[in-house]
Amino acid sequence: MLSVESAAIVRATLPVVGASLDAITARFYETMFSERPELLDGLFNRGNQANGEQRRALAGSVASFATMLLDHPDERPDALLARIAHKHTAVGVTDDQYVIVHKYLFGAIAEVLGEAVTAEVAAAWDEVYWLMAGALIAMEARLYAEAGACDGDTWQRWRVVARRDETPDTVSFLLRPAGDAPVPPARPGQYVSVRVRMPDGVHQLRQYTLSNAGEDGLRRITVKRVDGDPAGEVSTLLHATVRPGDELTLSAPFGEVTLEDGDAPLLLVSAGIGCTPMVAMLDHLVTTGSRRRVLVLHADRSPAEHALREDMLRPAAERIFWYESGAAAPDREGLMNLDGIEIPDGAVAYLCGPVPFMRDVRAQLIRAGVAARDIHYEVFGPDLWLGAS
Repeated sequence: MLSVESAAIVRATLPVVGASLDAITARFYETMFSERPELLDGLFNRGNQANGEQRRALAGSVASFATMLLDHPDERPDALLARIAHKHTAVGVTDDQYVIVHKYLFGAIAEVLGEAVTAEVAAAWDEVYWLMAGALIAMEARLYAEAGACDGDTWQRWRVVARRDETPDTVSFLLRPAGDAPVPPARPGQYVSVRVRMPDGVHQLRQYTLSNAGEDGLRRITVKRVDGDPAGEVSTLLHATVRPGDELTLSAPFGEVTLEDGDAPLLLVSAGIGCTPMVAMLDHLVTTGSRRRVLVLHADRSPAEHALREDMLRPAAERIFWYESGAAAPDREGLMNLDGIEIPDGAVAYLCGPVPFMRDVRAQLIRAGVAARDIHYEVFGPDLWLGAS
């Protein structure tokens, strides 16, 4: 995929570029938003800009893509690209925006690295960028087509028909389409973007897993309020202002970590609000009458803080819950520990929760005999774990 000449240059300069990626991406976003502030209105998540997660995710994806091109020159890293493509389509990224990003990213590279960026070095990394961008553009075009959309416009209005407080800081909204336009289908485990206008007039997007997507046309999102973090401004607004009868703007469903059909035993493993895709998968299994063996493993602070607990107590699954406090038999106390848990042979696992939790549990599952290829994970927000799986 990468030309021989460019591969040699990228291999030689990757350590220097990699070591400077944080500075490069910081300069990239600073300059781009200074000159194109409209990109923060309804596209980029300003909370993730403030806490640095978007910058770290971009740096990680570029470094991972370049490394994979060098290590496996005859393969395209579709798993990495698919995760990014789904994130992009959920916010409405369009082809022309790759040109904008290219301009400011390569300007930042030249500014940070200075004379080290010769014409040959710039051309080699330009090839890396457009290989990645071209693959993403093609993937995103297919995803938009499947959603029945063009130019990134997958947005539809939905009416809130019910609101249910799950815990003191978690609420579910039951939604019905507000118009007559066809509704793109949803697969268990997928998420939607919710677009809202903030008090300062700027539109912001956040992704929320569909914790239920029934055949009756109703869909449910479950939102945990995030206090003390700029990324939590949307969840705080939804909690404070949205009531039955209100309307929300939602994207089509996206996300590549979805429940696949098959007969293999399932492990649905989550912590905190990471239970939402697991609840959707469990609901799908019940609705379709699946006879697969299902083991639900969940960790939380306490039973009172366990959102959607009742939804996880479905008769179709075995379950073990861990709580840091307030545990009562048959639940377990402390952090999730799989020692002594019978993990079915040939199991396929789905993980969702904080990255440190997933990293720990993934290692435990591998030690228990689950194949690495059969462990799938979902990350809320920018994926800071690219390449870890």
